[in-house]
Amino acid sequence: MKGFKLPVIIIFMVLLIDQTIKIYIKTHFVLGQETHFANCFIIHFTENPGMAFGLQFSGEWGKLILSLFRVAAIGLITWYLVRLVKTEAHPGLIACIAFIVAGATGNILDSAFYGMFFNESTFWEVAKFNPVNGGYAPFLHGKVVDMLYFPILEGHFPQWFPFWGGEDFLFFRPVFNIADSSITSGVIAILLFQHKFFPAKLKPEEKETETSTDETVEVESNEEKNENNEQN
Repeated sequence: MKGFKLPVIIIFMVLLIDQTIKIYIKTHFVLGQETHFANCFIIHFTENPGMAFGLQFSGEWGKLILSLFRVAAIGLITWYLVRLVKTEAHPGLIACIAFIVAGATGNILDSAFYGMFFNESTFWEVAKFNPVNGGYAPFLHGKVVDMLYFPILEGHFPQWFPFWGGEDFLFFRPVFNIADSSITSGVIAILLFQHKFFPAKLKPEEKETETSTDETVEVESNEEKNENNEQN
């Protein structure tokens, strides 16, 4: 149980922060409402029925398929996380996978339950928890709450620029949430530290060479000891 302490703490803390912020935004902001903390950091309430950063599948069936895929993916990644803990994998890798599991779980909670326990958010009225007339969507058909917006860089593509010549650009355009950033951080960390997390395994011939070298060193060491004993 000791090895599970780190991932359990990570998952619990990410879910607590993610859901606390989402529920607060959902019950205190109307759609599109903003709070500016700086020119490049804005709390902007929006909802999306799809994947991270506003990506989505169309139609009710698309939403259901996406939600079921998320549940299956969470199950698979959780199984992998348990396996990593049991095999005593690198703690950094375990932490990264825990962040990914936490983020995926945070967004599926929105999809699974927000439609059942909140009424529809609008541009003129905030949503209420457990409304008299029921929620706005059935199980697994809810929308994901997004609010983090970082319009860091604005500009204009020159006319000669391929595909987007003459158009305005904005970085970073997507609005996201803590769960999205948890997933992204976990994936990026794995890519950056993959050599630490997944050390290269020696090929058979390399193992034989290493073994031969060790044996040679050991023989030479024994010979030196014997010579010293004879001299004494």
